[in-house]
Amino acid sequence: MIGGVTAAPPTAFVHARLFDGRRHRGDAGPVVVQDGRVVAVGGEVPSGARVVDCAGGLLSPGFTDAHVHTVQGGLERVRCDLSEDTSREDYLRTVQAYAAAHRDRPWVLGGGWAMAAFPGGTPLAADLDAVVPDRPVFLPNRDHHGAWVNSRALELAGITRETPDPPDGRFERDAEGHPTGTLHEGAMAAVVRVLPRTTAAEYDAALLEGQSHLHSLGVVGWQDAIVGSYAGMDDPGPAYVRAAERGTLTAHVVGALWWDREQGVEQVGSLVERRAAYTSGRFRATSVKIMQDGVAENFTAALGEPYLDRCGHATSNRGHSFVDAAALAEAVGALDAQGFQVHVHAIGDRGVRETLDAFATLPRTGPARDLRHHVAHLQLVDPADVRRFAELGVAANAQALWACHDDQMDELTIPFLGEERTRWQYPFGDLERAGTRLVMGSDWPVSSPDPLAAIHVAVNRWEHGTDASRPFLPEQAISLESAFAAYTSGSAWVDHRDDAGHLAPGAVADLVLLDRDPFAGEVADVGATRVVATWVDGRLVGGEDPGDA
Repeated sequence: MIGGVTAAPPTAFVHARLFDGRRHRGDAGPVVVQDGRVVAVGGEVPSGARVVDCAGGLLSPGFTDAHVHTVQGGLERVRCDLSEDTSREDYLRTVQAYAAAHRDRPWVLGGGWAMAAFPGGTPLAADLDAVVPDRPVFLPNRDHHGAWVNSRALELAGITRETPDPPDGRFERDAEGHPTGTLHEGAMAAVVRVLPRTTAAEYDAALLEGQSHLHSLGVVGWQDAIVGSYAGMDDPGPAYVRAAERGTLTAHVVGALWWDREQGVEQVGSLVERRAAYTSGRFRATSVKIMQDGVAENFTAALGEPYLDRCGHATSNRGHSFVDAAALAEAVGALDAQGFQVHVHAIGDRGVRETLDAFATLPRTGPARDLRHHVAHLQLVDPADVRRFAELGVAANAQALWACHDDQMDELTIPFLGEERTRWQYPFGDLERAGTRLVMGSDWPVSSPDPLAAIHVAVNRWEHGTDASRPFLPEQAISLESAFAAYTSGSAWVDHRDDAGHLAPGAVADLVLLDRDPFAGEVADVGATRVVATWVDGRLVGGEDPGDA
């Protein structure tokens, strides 16, 4: 009895194999949870405890996704969702069926197509015209660095042969200069301006849909990597605040406020105001996201040397640094001084180097600030820059699912990088050996948010269900313990949740139960593992309670 209120009885998870956030513990005894906290690992089951039989599955700290777009992902799931399709024909069938089922909607919106499904990664408006001739269509691709539109959308946006390319993007065109239906990077803004506004209720529903999906995959918290307006979406910050205040936000979330690359350090004051206005309950807007470059597949990732053409000859294109290197250093310094964590998207080797150079300008003496800056994606890292992450105390935010052979890698990336730069891709092993702190995320809806799928690639360098005889740069694989640690204690650390990501007395009871112990089998089988149930603060939020022993 506490203050006249009877305390809830403890829950004991028994017959589990344990991963404690850093290492595999095997059969370490029962895990006892009470009032949302782990109170014991090992020992005896307390008298009166509810006993949950884990049936030999792995009990682990829940996964934290260090780079995800949950509202975007949820919105695509409730709109025209192309993420499960793989071919041009599949996409067109899905679009046609969606349009027929939603004739009342003035636009067909959604997204999730893969560039590799189309020659050169560039789908055509004419194909969409054939299945949706009467309404405009706007469909961002999986990485949200481009969009597929039909002719009606181009017409409404006033995009013609005479429309110039914006400085931070381009319209795909035919031989006569007419736009063909693919918009790269900043060119999307021309259509975004004429899109219908998404309502607050739609954003609220999208957040809850995305949250439910992530919980089903064992994810207990995340860092939303764009809290601001981008690629046709309004700022999701208000939706998070509403959910936090209503109690419907069950995950622990850090919001990375969007850095407007059209402005400079004059925006820092407004970011400070938004941080104060948005931080509520389980949502904290304490990070700032800077997109330094684009992506390799559409030649906008910032490279030190030019991209190659299909014949292996150097072109004049070295991609885009969206923020000038000097302006980036100024921004990082101003944000650090205001106590913001800085979260940078950097894909190309020049983008990575410019980012590290900016972090190198921060003061190394004076009042200690534990801000935990990190760089996401890290597709190409010059070997000379690998050691700098640990030296500067900058975490590597890995999207491990991408580090494998697939059509996008083999057809749209490797031929245009060449042999030497191909070997620089996703160097997780080298980064770890250099002492870099690894954290992990999915970048959903760019790719699957399933942590176990990403962990499989991190340790095997091939995607589960594909050809295991073709690992991609297998020397950059990391151990299973390292991969689990990156997705649990590592990502919890980058979100400043030092009482999460661990299975130890005093830690929050954010837990995931898997249907098997992947440490007990072959690493080639890790991707077959599935989530049984997910708990946040000791409360079931995903999957099914395995029941009493």
